[in-house]
Formats: sequence, C-alpha cells, structure tokens
Amino acid sequence: MTIPYTLTRAGVLMSPEPGNEFEVEGVLNPATGHTPDGTLYLLPRLVAAGNVSRVGLARVVLDDGVPVRVEREGVVLAPDEGWERGKNNAGVEDPRVTYLATLGLHVMAYIAYGPLGPKPALAVSSNLRDWRRLGPLHFEYQPLLDTDLNLFPNKDTVFFPRPVPGPDGEPSYAMLHRPMWDLGWFREGEGVHLPAGVTDQRPGIWVSFTPVAAVESDLGNLTRLRHHRLVALPEYPFEELKIGAGPPPLWTPDGWLVIHHGVTGEQPAGFDPTTQRVTYSAGALLLDLDDVTKIIDRTSEPLLAPETDDERVGTVANVVFPTAVEEIDGVRYVFYGMADARIGVARLDKV
Repeated sequence: MTIPYTLTRAGVLMSPEPGNEFEVEGVLNPATGHTPDGTLYLLPRLVAAGNVSRVGLARVVLDDGVPVRVEREGVVLAPDEGWERGKNNAGVEDPRVTYLATLGLHVMAYIAYGPLGPKPALAVSSNLRDWRRLGPLHFEYQPLLDTDLNLFPNKDTVFFPRPVPGPDGEPSYAMLHRPMWDLGWFREGEGVHLPAGVTDQRPGIWVSFTPVAAVESDLGNLTRLRHHRLVALPEYPFEELKIGAGPPPLWTPDGWLVIHHGVTGEQPAGFDPTTQRVTYSAGALLLDLDDVTKIIDRTSEPLLAPETDDERVGTVANVVFPTAVEEIDGVRYVFYGMADARIGVARLDKV
C-alpha cells in the first residue's frame, strides 16, 4: 500500500511584519482553528529578540477559497508563567490546536521553554482568543519502561481530534509526542537514558492516553497521560536523525493520516537552532483506526522538501515544518513553517 496523498505549494501566507517587536526573529510553525462564527484563524509562533516566543492570532484571508494572507489580531499566549521562563530563555512555542468536539473546546498543546528546556503543556479555549492554562503535562509512571518520561525534554505534542481506543480498550483522548533521551545538554556527562526495550536513541513519535471518563469528571485530567507507547522511529533517509508529529491527525476511511516531519543532516547537542546543519521535510504515516500505535503504511520519500528560497533561507536553513491542516470548501490545506522565518501553505490532495 502506498499513502495516496500529495502536497502542492500554494504560497507564503505570513512573513514578519516590519517594526513589529514580537516578530523580529520570525513567524513560524502555526496552529489553526475556527471561531464560533466559522472564521478561520492562524495561531502563529511569533519570535522576538532573544528567541522569546509568543502565540499570536491572525485571521486568514481567502482568495477564491485559497489562503493568501492574514490580518493580525494580537498575542493570545505569552511566557507569563515561571515554568515558561528560564534564566537565559523563555517561550511558549510551536502550538498545535485540536478542536475536541466532545468537550466543545480547542485544546492547545504547546512547548513551554522553561528552566529545564522544552516541556509540553496545555491550554484550552472556546473562542481561540481567551486561553486557560491547564498546566504542564504529567506522564504517569510506567514500570515496564523503567524510566520517568517527565525527566526528558519533549516536543511535537498534538491530540487526535476524537476519542480512540486506548491500549486497555477504554475510550481515550490520545496525544502524540516526541521525547528526547539525551540529558547531557543540562547535566554534563549524564548522557542518553533509554526506556527499557528501546535500543535506538534517535527521537521518534510516541503516543499516550487519558481516559474520556476521567476528563469528563475533571478537565485537568487531560494533562495526565498514561499507557505510553512508541509509534514510529526514523526509518528512511529523509528522516535519519529524527521524526516528529505535525498537524492533528486526520481521520480517513483507510486510517489516521499523520503528516510528520523528518530530519536529516548534522545536529549538535542542545537546542540552539543556529548551530544546526539539517534539512526538515514533510512525510506521512497512516495509523490503524482501532489501534493508533500500529502503523499501516508510511512514506519512504518526502511529500514536501525545502526547495524554494523561503524554505531554504531563514533563521534555520532548509526547513519545511508542517503543523496545521484545515479543510476549506472541500479542499484541505497544510500550514507549515518555512526556514523558521515564515509560514507557507500547501494543498493536500488524495490521488
């Protein structure tokens, strides 16, 4: 089976606004969502001087159904909490927003760049403008893994848009994430700590679950995850360094379509993007509808790789980083970061 989808560029949607202090180091890696009146909005990561990130809100302007530009409406989330600010860094980064109809809420999974580096957190909203933090994620201890996932930096967090069966058969909300096992970046000599049964230290895509019933009794349980499972590790040349989930998974009759990024090249230790000599491309996984830990198929070649000047030149060269997907008049569009500096849009077609 071959994943029957293509990505075709539709243009640059958003670039840094001259004179805007919140955007001097780029706009990138957006989430998307619709307000109650049906208007489509972009929630871009805005990067100010010193690599301080905020989440903005911008109305998407359409031309004959195609996203062509945005109209800014300000900042909706900033690193205002102590756990979102380190001594030499701060930020709320790379939001992924999933609308959970069963809760009637937009759920933003974002990365809080605090004292111990990137850690995932959640916020919720009914209108995309007013966000209430639920706090950092907590991964329940799982004895068979012989480790505590809360120790590790983690990125690329995104929820499925509807409940799925958990490993125990219980209807659950599921979240993809990407733990990073090297702790040497903040404690010299500590090195890599792999969970039991994992022999490949390259970052891959994991999934964790929280029962629907628990969330119905207390929304805060959305931050408390369990039954952690490895879904996918790098397999093909375009993802030889690492892979991570992109937009919220799309339900299709064939399975859950997960647009992801794959990274190849050279990446020194740590999280400074300016030291990286890498290429980020977009690929796809197809996961089983009844068991989201099971891969049905995956792309061996990228669906979209850096080719245009906007994708090849920027804060980090050679980056295509998909983070959101929306359907407009029956056509799906993927929104993606371009070289950590701009935001592009591409049409997603089934062939």
